[in-house]
Amino acid sequence: MPEPAAPDPADPSSQPPPRRGRRLRHALLALDSWIDSTIYAAGARLRSAWDSYVAFTERFNLQGPGRWIAGLASEGMTWGAVGAVVMLALALPAFQETSDDWLKRAELSVVFQDRYGNIIGERGIRHNDTVPLEEFPDHLIKAVLATEDRRFYEHFGIDIPGTFRALLSNARAGGVVQGGSSLTQQLAKNLFLSNERTLERKIKEAFLALWLEFHLTKNQILKLYLDRAYMGGGSFGVDAAAQYYFGKSVRDVNLAEAAMLAGLFKAPSKFAPHVNLPAARGRASVVLDNLVDAGFMTEGQVFGARRNPATPVDRKLDDVPEYYLDFAFNEVKGIVDTLPKSYAERSFVVRTALDPNIQKAADTAIRDSLRQFGKDYNASQSAMVILEPNGAVRAMVGGRDYGESQFNRATDALRQPGSSFKPYVYTAALMTGKYKPDTMVVDGPICIGNWCPQNYGRSYAGRIPLITALTRSLNTVAVKLAEAIGRGRIVDLAHAMGVRSELKITRALPLGAAEVTVLDQATGYAVFANNGMSVSPHAVMEMRTPAGEPVWNFDRNGPKPHRVIPENIIGMINPMLNSVVENGTGRRAMLPGTKVSGKTGTTNAYRDAWFVGFTGNYVGAIWFGNDDYAPTRKMTGGTLPAMTWQKVMAFAHQGIELKPTPGLGNQPPPKLDGAVAQATPLEIEGGIQRPVTLSAQAAERLLRLEKLMREAAATLPPRPTASIDAARMPAGN
Repeated sequence: MPEPAAPDPADPSSQPPPRRGRRLRHALLALDSWIDSTIYAAGARLRSAWDSYVAFTERFNLQGPGRWIAGLASEGMTWGAVGAVVMLALALPAFQETSDDWLKRAELSVVFQDRYGNIIGERGIRHNDTVPLEEFPDHLIKAVLATEDRRFYEHFGIDIPGTFRALLSNARAGGVVQGGSSLTQQLAKNLFLSNERTLERKIKEAFLALWLEFHLTKNQILKLYLDRAYMGGGSFGVDAAAQYYFGKSVRDVNLAEAAMLAGLFKAPSKFAPHVNLPAARGRASVVLDNLVDAGFMTEGQVFGARRNPATPVDRKLDDVPEYYLDFAFNEVKGIVDTLPKSYAERSFVVRTALDPNIQKAADTAIRDSLRQFGKDYNASQSAMVILEPNGAVRAMVGGRDYGESQFNRATDALRQPGSSFKPYVYTAALMTGKYKPDTMVVDGPICIGNWCPQNYGRSYAGRIPLITALTRSLNTVAVKLAEAIGRGRIVDLAHAMGVRSELKITRALPLGAAEVTVLDQATGYAVFANNGMSVSPHAVMEMRTPAGEPVWNFDRNGPKPHRVIPENIIGMINPMLNSVVENGTGRRAMLPGTKVSGKTGTTNAYRDAWFVGFTGNYVGAIWFGNDDYAPTRKMTGGTLPAMTWQKVMAFAHQGIELKPTPGLGNQPPPKLDGAVAQATPLEIEGGIQRPVTLSAQAAERLLRLEKLMREAAATLPPRPTASIDAARMPAGN
């Protein structure tokens, strides 16, 4: 065997590695071997363990029905865990409602006065929770439980059988005829949630009901329910309702009165006896039926209550401006939210800007117009807002009958304004500096894509001045102006003038295709009457505590006006709007002795009819139509709306100092002729005439005098009481 060749000194690769390199190489090889062997051994152990586990589980292998049962149980546990996580996620928002001291939370209570200091109504909490549960009449508690929750003492907060029974009854009837909420769920809604009908609210309601059942006893829940539920007429709780409707404590109500009170929980506004006594008595009869059906009383025991139904005290609902008070109360709640958090007072006396005579005139005019012409025009609803040019709301009508519907159409109903939106278009055009009232424009066909708007008379006037185009309410000119200046500029101006509703920018925007409220239109036009200065519509003039301590004053704390429209533009647009009334579609709105500026509005298919106008003293916006958007019978803004507006404003301008309209100077009032001159004056029930009213300065001086007298009275030493005087008198007289 040949011997290996000796290393060649000239070839480095043939040289043996140094000793240090050999050691490193051996160490790396050893590490690699250890890793390989470890992984192999671990895999072998895992295989062995898995085989052992499989062998062990084979002992529990089920066959036949047992296997299906085990599988279903396993799936149930899996989905149960998922459901628990989902339920927890849904429950957290509900439990956040209870984060503060909810049981001792103070509620807002407000007494409202008109602009002269007379009390006109109340809003907020009016309740008395000092009557112990054991002092409530037994027949009252039974009537409530029989009607609202017969299984109250049996369920855990959610009455599952009752819920399914209600669902079945509603499905059979094709509508909601029976409620499925337990008494605890209703309390949860009253304490923590709103009345919105959403799935989220129902989920929160269910969780909060469970939370209440966990933290309170059944009797505590029942007591809270009886004390906190809204019972109509501004009353919260059955004791306050008993005082309001029957003039007595809840301790003293008889069975007939208890049945009427128990019937209020379902729909207090609908079944309130001072609103609709026949409906209240019919509901009370249903409650008596429930008492018998539930086995709480016999037919003989309720016979007397059927023969002698409850009679409430007379509250004279017609004298209460309910829509106005709702609007004012919402404003108060917004003001209270701005007060310092350290301010603990929750009871206020609020002086509003309401003029009770103008309010009565507006109510009467709308009611008479709908009664006389509603069927002819196929119109069933109306709304009206009257402002001072500075934004003080003098009157508000939210519908023809508050008892039938508490929805305030003056503040919450979004309707298309039609041509009453055009003043924003023309004002924006004038503000560009490219147009003036005598600028000649062409009334002719125009198409934007496949949309070709036409005038009301389906004819064209050709070359005419801008003032004539507005007077005749020509659609094509308004569209051409919007195209020339940009529709975004019009929206920005309308919002700056006080229109708070969202205005969608569409091709038909200049023709009033966007939706606004009656209050929006009144506020926007008030800028014209306020010489171009911004306007904040407000009902609240000042707020005080019951002790007389001042809390908030609009002049001091309210928004400060700023210029929205230059004064020279007001001098152009207001005469143009005056021409609409005196020479155009708004002639029926002319007033004796003063000039009126304004604009009519009519929408497609005659669904909405408007008139919005102003003088130097007042701004008024009125709308007629139907809640279901059904078309009227060819009602235009220049017919019933302008006629009704004229009646209210003619009454409002009696006996006051007539102020000139900005931009019109001292022009003489127009001569009335035709239908306007023959218009029947507004006749208010009771023969009330518009009294001579105080000027704003005189009213302010009287209020200051009242304040000084109140302060002086507070500094006087207290008079001795009768008991002390009697104690000092010698005996034997």
